[in-house]
Amino acid sequence: MLAVLSGHRPVHYMLGLTVGEAYEQLVRLAPGTPLRARGTRPVVRTCRGFQPCRGVVEASASIAAGEQVRAMAFRLELSPDLRWRCAAVELGGERLPTGP
Repeated sequence: MLAVLSGHRPVHYMLGLTVGEAYEQLVRLAPGTPLRARGTRPVVRTCRGFQPCRGVVEASASIAAGEQVRAMAFRLELSPDLRWRCAAVELGGERLPTGP
C-alpha cells in the first residue's frame, strides 16, 4: 500500500491483494499520492494490530515520508486460500472523493 500511495507502484498492483471496497478506496486515494515526499520513500514508523475475531486483523500505523508523518488504518482478512488481503484502508486527515 505504501508503494501505491506514494506513486512508486500503480494501483492495479494491489488487485490480488485486496477484497471488497479496499481496491476502490485505493483507486480514489492513489491519484493524489498522499504519501509522496520529494527524494524519499515512505517508511513505517510504528504498526499495531488487534484481532477482533479469527481471520481478521485491524491495524494502525504511522508512516513517515520526509518531514510528513501520517496515520494509516487498515483491515486484513484471511481469505479461503489462506492469504491475507486488505479489506479496508484509511489515511488520517484524507477525505475520500465521492461520486464519479
